[in-house]
Amino acid sequence: MLGEGFIMRNWIMNISDGGGADFRDDPSEASIDGDEKILDAYSQTVSNVFETASKAVVHIEVKGNNAPIGSGSGFFISPDGYIVTNSHVVHGAQSVRVFLADGRSVSAELIGDDPGTDLAIVRADMNEVEHLKFADTGSARPGQIAVAIGSPMGFQQTVTAGIVSGLGRSLRARSGRLIDNVIQTDAALNPGNSGGPLLDSSGRVIGVNTAIIYSAQGICFSIASDIARWVTAWLIKEGRVRRSYLGIAGRKVPLVRKLVNLYGLEHDTGVLVASLEPGSPAAKAGIREGDILVKLEDKPITGVDALHRLLTADFIGEAARIRLIRGLEMKRVVAFPEDTP
Repeated sequence: MLGEGFIMRNWIMNISDGGGADFRDDPSEASIDGDEKILDAYSQTVSNVFETASKAVVHIEVKGNNAPIGSGSGFFISPDGYIVTNSHVVHGAQSVRVFLADGRSVSAELIGDDPGTDLAIVRADMNEVEHLKFADTGSARPGQIAVAIGSPMGFQQTVTAGIVSGLGRSLRARSGRLIDNVIQTDAALNPGNSGGPLLDSSGRVIGVNTAIIYSAQGICFSIASDIARWVTAWLIKEGRVRRSYLGIAGRKVPLVRKLVNLYGLEHDTGVLVASLEPGSPAAKAGIREGDILVKLEDKPITGVDALHRLLTADFIGEAARIRLIRGLEMKRVVAFPEDTP
């Protein structure tokens, strides 16, 4: 019989077939067991991704005029040696050397780079190498596991894991263009991880790691797979990404409310033409300084970034109908954008 001074604890007695007893704190240990299983599954997933994908990740060292100018990471996207990395890692390279996960090092050729999306392609003269595949467009979801792999110190590869924190972010490239559809992740990127892959739990590439904002608690960004797939295809084919241009310098300005209502515009900003290049497509079309561009082929021009997005390679040498406001009057002109020099 229990005395009054005995303090009862919540024990569970499990009587085994052999008659033994196992005493455990009831709620906490069951919870710990569940947490351990969840953490073990998470760790196993990250380990599996790293074990499989790290074989395709490389370290890149770049020289210009026989002097080192930078280094970063990259990864094979084909069995015949094509490697994706960042433009800022290899831009201006005179020579490129690639260090593989198995310890080999080979020289590589810069095939092309696109500062507008901070992506580049180099090629090592190799065959049957391990390579990664891009995930389907739009497959990334907020909250999903994101695994970042890089090779920041030669042969020493690193892996960090987190989640996709956000989608559809925008990031300003060094060229001044705005990169759209950028993935934000809390998977920490070590210095030198630029150009490495951001992977889902199946080991598919959902992004190309490109930037860290150190003053913002380690927020990291990756160029989404759909952009990377499109850009790398252009770089492999032509060594650059073709875009059209009008030959103007401009800035975003607000539109007078009366003009917005008068002409039935769906937006209240446009691009003020500050200057034109002599002989440019814009000058040939009759566009003048002081004009405010508001539409291209019935698509709104809300600012310089919007105009950049609209001026794709499809317009090179083709008629482009532009609506602009000159003074208080709406004008329509036809320009023939040219290939960006």
